[in-house]
Amino acid sequence: MWDELISDAHRIFGYVIMLYVALSAGVYIFMYAAAARSLWRDRDLSPIQYSAVLETELVPPLSIVVPAYNEEINIVGSVRSLLGINYKQFEIVVVNDGSKDRTAAIMIEEFDMTAIKDRVSFSGLKRETKPIRAVYRSLRHPNLVLVDKENGGKADALNVGINVARYPYFVSLDGDTVLDPDAFIKVVKPIMDARPGEEIIATGGSVGIANGSRVDSGYLSSDSVRLSDKPLVVMQVVEYLRGFLMGRIGLSRYNMLLLVSGAFGVFNKKWVVEAGGYETGTIGEDMELTVRLHEEIRRRKSKARIVYVPEPVCWTEAPESFKILRRQRTRWQRGLFESIWKHRNMIFNPRYGKVGMLSMPMFLFIELLGPLVEVFGYATVVFGFFMDEINVRVSLSLALMMLLFGSLVSTGAVLFEEWRFHNYNRLRDVFRLFFYALSESFWYRPVLTLWRTHGLLQAIRGKRHGWGEMTRVNVLGAGPKPGIGPEAAAAQREGASGIEQ
Repeated sequence: MWDELISDAHRIFGYVIMLYVALSAGVYIFMYAAAARSLWRDRDLSPIQYSAVLETELVPPLSIVVPAYNEEINIVGSVRSLLGINYKQFEIVVVNDGSKDRTAAIMIEEFDMTAIKDRVSFSGLKRETKPIRAVYRSLRHPNLVLVDKENGGKADALNVGINVARYPYFVSLDGDTVLDPDAFIKVVKPIMDARPGEEIIATGGSVGIANGSRVDSGYLSSDSVRLSDKPLVVMQVVEYLRGFLMGRIGLSRYNMLLLVSGAFGVFNKKWVVEAGGYETGTIGEDMELTVRLHEEIRRRKSKARIVYVPEPVCWTEAPESFKILRRQRTRWQRGLFESIWKHRNMIFNPRYGKVGMLSMPMFLFIELLGPLVEVFGYATVVFGFFMDEINVRVSLSLALMMLLFGSLVSTGAVLFEEWRFHNYNRLRDVFRLFFYALSESFWYRPVLTLWRTHGLLQAIRGKRHGWGEMTRVNVLGAGPKPGIGPEAAAAQREGASGIEQ
């Protein structure tokens, strides 16, 4: 009797797995088609003359908020590159979140900063933040401000930056971000091009991986993009291309985008303040804020949109070791769990339109629970094999088909990149991207599946979080100043900038 019950349960679970795989494949095909349609529609657009755009009166001034925790290696290079950006009117607000190294001291020394006694009034964000120790302004660069505060985490630092920011739009920017020369105009242009009656309240663009590329003064131009020689980094390049060029284009088209990457995003300050700012005590503060902005849009019955710009706007440093990558991905999965759980009332709730009925369920069942289902699927096959409950030939054929499908999806993302943007202009790099994309499902994805499952279980158990630790390789090319000890080589932040980017 027990053998029959086990056999029936195994068979039913096998059908559930097959149904899940079919639905997941359908979602990926839909996203692929939506991305292809969007990229094809824009294929004949003339290159934008960004210098001409900058001369118009519609360019909004920006407050660039840079949260920093133990960033003494990269912070000077980052700020110098920001001071030279191709933009009309802006300010830079660096928020030192109680760093244990010399981040604040280096900023004060390098940019000749002095304390401000009569600091500007706060913007009215109704969320408590950690105390501010002092606020400094550069004597050489009046648009550069440093806020030195007690440690409270990235979200708390961003909230302080929003409070201090003077302009109607602010940019959330990671301290190690390498910029495209026209990054700010690229992400602001959708705001300028909004149709009458439509308001763009947030925009974000593609984030690339800078490892292996030539970075000049904090910028990375298209002819300087190179592919790293490390296989683990190349796989992350493929993963980013799939997540950005295939995932976010389709979601943005139907105003269902749930994540504006924390690495680089532009937000309407008034909307963010009214939504309550960044949620502290969470890992994925970028996704949580984006979801809450969707809630605010539906509450107001507004036509406001959150837009994705498919062009690369910035580049970031990717982990080069399995240890750091595992730590990063388990952390991202915990952040996804927190965002979905906090806003679980939106799932399958028609009150929230397409976001509630389509986007939130997709992130729940495919992004959050997907790794767990995959692990159970592997276990089902192994169990069935030893119990003589499966047809080995059929099962292996289906498994091979799904592995090939996943690899082809990634290959399609590489094809999109080469067709529309062609950032990797060396033939050797292109061939390597295609080769690694085809191999992804056979080694890289199973490893990620285990890590993401571990991260989900950690989230369920309520694991605590912080800024995290990630050893940098200094992609900005700004070496440490004399007198800084070897411990400075460990920059203390992963930056949970996306979910399956």
